Amino acid sequence: MAFPLLHAARGTEDTAARGTEDTAARGTEDTKVTKDTEGRLAVRPNEMSYKVIGAAMKVHSALGSGLLESAYDKCLSLELRRIGLQFQHQVRLPMNYEGVKLSAAYCVDFIVEECIVVEIKCVEKLLPVHKAQLLSYLKLSGHKLGLLLNFKVPHMRDGIHRIINGPESEL
Repeated sequence: MAFPLLHAARGTEDTAARGTEDTAARGTEDTKVTKDTEGRLAVRPNEMSYKVIGAAMKVHSALGSGLLESAYDKCLSLELRRIGLQFQHQVRLPMNYEGVKLSAAYCVDFIVEECIVVEIKCVEKLLPVHKAQLLSYLKLSGHKLGLLLNFKVPHMRDGIHRIINGPESEL
């Protein structure tokens, strides 16, 4: 199965093949790095994205496509927790403007395993501004991979968009 991939550096979209590798990451919602999690092996964003996409597909299969974004947000949060992923939910991102730090300028839906920014939508059609929003979140957070998940589609595979900010080789 292939999902659209937006190359931020080139501004083009193509397809990325999916694999089936799995990693053994554990944690809970809004967890921080502690002495117990500090020694974990680094998780590659591409590998972790498989689990996030699987969780989104499970939520979509259970709920269908007719609910509000807030319902999918809560259910995806529960599913990510259920499968043992470490994540932060509704993360406030600050930004700097002319040397002034503006706190809580943006709010990211999820940051999973400190390597993937996940933004969910429930719209008839994704617009370029939705992809630009996720790309801005990637730049502000310093992460390389983002998933834009639109739940208002008949088949979830049609609502998954991968956006990268940097060379694909770093994923």
